[in-house]
Amino acid sequence: MSTKTSTPSSPKELKDTLWKAADKLRGSMAASQYKDVVLGLVFLKYVSDAFDERRAEIAAELEGEDTTFIEETLEDPDEYAGSHAFWVAPEARWSFIADNAKGRKNSATDDPATVGDLIDAAMRTLARDNTALEGTLPTMYGRENIDQRRLGELVDLFNSAQFAGAGATQARDLLGEVYEYFLDKFAKAEGKRGGEFYTPPALVRTLVEILEPYNGRIYDPCCGSGGMFVQAEKFLERHDQDPTQLAVYGQELNEQTWRMAKMNLAIHGIDAKGLSSRWGDTFARDYHADKQMDFVLANPPFNIKDWARREDDPRWRYGVPPVRNANYAWMQHILSKLTVQGEAAVVMANGTMASNTGGEGQIRANMVEDGVVSCVIAMPPNLFRSVAIPVCVWFFAKDKGSGARGSWDRRGETLFIDAREMGHMVDRVERTFSDEDIETIANTFRTWRGRSSAKGEYEDVPGFCKSVKTQEIEKAGYAMTPGRYVGAPEAPEDTEPIEEKIARLTTELTAALDESARLDAVVREQLRRLK
Repeated sequence: MSTKTSTPSSPKELKDTLWKAADKLRGSMAASQYKDVVLGLVFLKYVSDAFDERRAEIAAELEGEDTTFIEETLEDPDEYAGSHAFWVAPEARWSFIADNAKGRKNSATDDPATVGDLIDAAMRTLARDNTALEGTLPTMYGRENIDQRRLGELVDLFNSAQFAGAGATQARDLLGEVYEYFLDKFAKAEGKRGGEFYTPPALVRTLVEILEPYNGRIYDPCCGSGGMFVQAEKFLERHDQDPTQLAVYGQELNEQTWRMAKMNLAIHGIDAKGLSSRWGDTFARDYHADKQMDFVLANPPFNIKDWARREDDPRWRYGVPPVRNANYAWMQHILSKLTVQGEAAVVMANGTMASNTGGEGQIRANMVEDGVVSCVIAMPPNLFRSVAIPVCVWFFAKDKGSGARGSWDRRGETLFIDAREMGHMVDRVERTFSDEDIETIANTFRTWRGRSSAKGEYEDVPGFCKSVKTQEIEKAGYAMTPGRYVGAPEAPEDTEPIEEKIARLTTELTAALDESARLDAVVREQLRRLK
């Protein structure tokens, strides 16, 4: 295993270099296992960095004290509690793994220990010493199907890379970026299945900027790898607010994805106590049944046909969802979780806006009449790399009256935004939003609600947004498709004088006819040669 590795100079170079190195491990591994191996390694590096930072702080605080006392204090697990650092025993520290990756004996078999054996042992030790990590960390690094030489090279690269030059706090920020970068890469690599654990950050940012979750409880009933929570924390950072004012609650059905979420939140310094104690189906068992939430952000799996449905479930306030589709079950579950001033944003399949199958039309009508739908946004296609179809976002609010969440009384109204033409293509299959796009959409909602953060005053914009009375929605059969209400954009005013326009169009048409004649002659000549 090589010990000399040049250090990339920029965050982008670092992320790209680490990904290329990690990609060497893929080999015969299944994509899901490969993902666990790499993300687990990123997490282990984070844990050690955070521990080392706290260790340095303790040493600085005790400067001048007795040497023996300092050494004992530095090895006291209680000194690390409550400081966003896990206790890391000596044999689980990154430095120990890097220093002993070659030539150490396996204590159980007396055989030479591989770097994978050392990492597995470190993971078990971490989980044993920190109850919050119990059942979370992967332990498959010593298996035969993992190339130990390449795993060692990846450890070397992580060891030599300078994550930050001014302390482990910046290192953790960069490690968080690396983790998100890897999640994005894995989602793209896994195709459609990748969308199960990863929602594009640009889409999540849009939802967060609209909800503006400054404090309270924030919940995701199908939290994937925890991206909604990470973006909520970043929102608070952008606005210089204390992230600890937001308590995170979530649940995830898939075991591996639940583990990813636990690690992702830890890397970003987010308290994950509110994440369910284990993975599980939200419909079958709501781990947070006793809690009401101030904000809900969710991207549920679309159109689930096989789900834990019970007709007498008290969550079905607006109607029992159909047997073969859980879309309206998700929406009603989320509505049932909101406090009296709670708000939610839910990414949904476009079919939810107009479907009448299995009583969905009546459920939708009941929600609209009860005044809990505040906004529907039609999103452009290709936001999800693995799914080309467009999606929509439903925004719910228990109270749309004038108050703490907005100065405009919007009871009896719903805002429709048609954002289908917004964004730009990153490549031929993926679209994203620019910062300006996100601000345009979010500020439209803020002005409509009369938020203090709004810039300007709300007004309907043909082809883009319209505030619609409930009576008009009723006349449209409770269809919630924004394009139905916002209409077509106004045509730009034509200021070209008629004489100049005729002359210009005549010239352009003549040139087009000449080119057509030339091409016709070329085609005829080629056909003649074929005879």
